[in-house]
Amino acid sequence: MLTVEQIKDIRMKAYLPRVFTDQSVTTYLGSAEKISYSLYTLFPNTTTWVYYSSNNSADFVERYTILNGELEIDWDGQKSILHRGDVIDVNKYGGVVTCNADSHVEILFEMTSSKFEKNFSEREIIQRDAKRIQEVDGYTYHHCSRIRDYSIELWKRMRPNGQGIAILSMGSYFHDIGKLAIPIEILNKTGKLTKDEWKVIKMHTTLGAEMMRNHEIERIRKAAFIVEEHHERYDGKGYPYGLIGKEISIEASIVSVVDAFDAMTTDRVYRKAMTIEDAIQEMKDGKGTQFHPEVVDEFLAMLEEKQNKWI
Repeated sequence: MLTVEQIKDIRMKAYLPRVFTDQSVTTYLGSAEKISYSLYTLFPNTTTWVYYSSNNSADFVERYTILNGELEIDWDGQKSILHRGDVIDVNKYGGVVTCNADSHVEILFEMTSSKFEKNFSEREIIQRDAKRIQEVDGYTYHHCSRIRDYSIELWKRMRPNGQGIAILSMGSYFHDIGKLAIPIEILNKTGKLTKDEWKVIKMHTTLGAEMMRNHEIERIRKAAFIVEEHHERYDGKGYPYGLIGKEISIEASIVSVVDAFDAMTTDRVYRKAMTIEDAIQEMKDGKGTQFHPEVVDEFLAMLEEKQNKWI
């Protein structure tokens, strides 16, 4: 197991391949006997998820060994704290494991090489696209991260086996990618939008879905429907297609609820944030009209468990 000094040495080696995200750094260390090894560093006050996939082969390896720090995990409603030497072996867990880091946590990440290489390459591309969003609109970048995090937690409650989480993760994270094609002066306009400007804004759903469907990464292509549907309404008065009720995917319904709540409770250039209490009332008022009723119920239950804290 890596020592503290070895971890410091790895940090100093700038030539090692790395992927930086808003939550972590993955540093590739090398491969041996068809297993790839990396140092996975979680930043303070971050959450990540690991989950078993039924598509994995019998000899598939995915393990996380705590090297430094403490990691709180939540699996199947049971919480525990992992310390140095403790291991998460994904093959031994069913469903989704939520991992919370209050401070820096260093983890030795082992994965079957063929899967790791694909995963590492895709994460580089995903972060390239995320950086494009950040460069255009910093608010949208941070907003997308929050929508992904809360959408995954809501999905975990509604679909405990975790199947489909990779698609939801991409669809929720890139739900507003179509705004890259919208003029920034319209996105950040402080006054009321004109009818023509509103038409342009609404195009971000179909433009975003088109970007997703033409993407080089398969799971992003598969998530295009979430981007396309996330502004549909349960009562059929949404856009772009006026889908109604269960015509709207549960994934898009989840993103719709989380997206709306986050928009209500954060400051924008054109208005101040609502209080959490007022936003909760808005969600209740929109249940069954704007929002899928089951999703609203689960979302509010989740929020109550978090003591109505929204970050």
